[in-house]
Amino acid sequence: MPSPVPFVEIVRSGFVEGHHHGSLVVLDPDGSIDWSVGDVTSPMLPRSCNKPLQAHAMVEHGLDLPPDLLALACASHSGEAFHLEGVRRILASVGLDETALGNIPDYPLDETARHAMIRAGEPESRIAMNCSGKHAAMLATCVANGWPLEGYLDPAHPLQEAITATYTRMTGEPTTIAVDGCGAPLLSASLVGLARAFATLATATTGPAARIADAIRRHPENVSGTTRDELALLRAVPGAIGKGGAESVYAVALPDGRAYALKTDDGAGRARPVVMAAALAKDGVDTRDGVDTEAVRATGVQTVYGGGRPVGELRALQGARAGRDRLVAPLVLVLLVLAAGLAHLVGRTGALLLAVFSVLWILVNGPMEGPVLLSFGAGHGLTGADLAGVAGMALAAYVWVTSRR
Repeated sequence: MPSPVPFVEIVRSGFVEGHHHGSLVVLDPDGSIDWSVGDVTSPMLPRSCNKPLQAHAMVEHGLDLPPDLLALACASHSGEAFHLEGVRRILASVGLDETALGNIPDYPLDETARHAMIRAGEPESRIAMNCSGKHAAMLATCVANGWPLEGYLDPAHPLQEAITATYTRMTGEPTTIAVDGCGAPLLSASLVGLARAFATLATATTGPAARIADAIRRHPENVSGTTRDELALLRAVPGAIGKGGAESVYAVALPDGRAYALKTDDGAGRARPVVMAAALAKDGVDTRDGVDTEAVRATGVQTVYGGGRPVGELRALQGARAGRDRLVAPLVLVLLVLAAGLAHLVGRTGALLLAVFSVLWILVNGPMEGPVLLSFGAGHGLTGADLAGVAGMALAAYVWVTSRR
């Protein structure tokens, strides 16, 4: 079974001081795996990436909210004032208030909102907790079906059984039930299953899935917050839907059905947007018509500071960008070695072949890249593996000049 691979390096003052390992899968619009790195088929816990799928199940079972509030049902909101007001509207629509919420109390994720509450002497509250929109929607779904509010977080409650049935259908996989940080049941899936489910939402044209996707597209600020990288990405890529989760899980799907899902093995949230931006760039999504290229790339910038000033960055390794090259690279390396050994025997024809394989090797060696020796900017540089290509081109030039054939 494949293991998580190094896909982000931490660079400080030109020194690689560490790595984040993880796994990433990209699905083609037909649902097949286009490329992947690491372990993408074993069950993992998608955390809050599950919220749009849970909301989909709730809409299937009678939840009827306008798009802005339906986006909050999918949210890990920042706890800004408009988020809290929206959660109160969901609850009020079924005659409830925030005392009915079953999630744990917390301060807002948004730093400004959190500090304001603390300065005002306000304690942690259930409504300020980032999952309160999901919980309010769960309660509203219970009211719509006449299900008891008490015990709505029990996996055996009719609400949770309905969510589990929809979730396993969308992911196409059996699931294990854990407990999420907010107290709600947490369903497992592989990265492939998670990406498949998000593709289903992104391509839907009617029904509950289309309503969920429409809500996320129209109100992405409700799904996260005004200062979040998820919001910046969704605004930059027309028609995309996406959701981040705790422990550095991230799922994004495009309207054509192409879908991405990743998890950083150590749960480092700072690596999550770096890898997603690199994967989108590898596939050319950042340069598609209508896409804000600079905004997409900016979501992948994570600066390392020293003495209060920038001294480095988090950089996606080519293994997180190379995709299908993981299969091509070993073959090209073999051809490069053979061309180098035979170039002097066949003269300029050999030199041309050696030059071609040398350039091709530099382009596809991501899965075998080795350390970065010289950086040209975020995600670009001369790696240890590139040296074989450079040497090959130098040898090709020598053979060309010295050959009479």
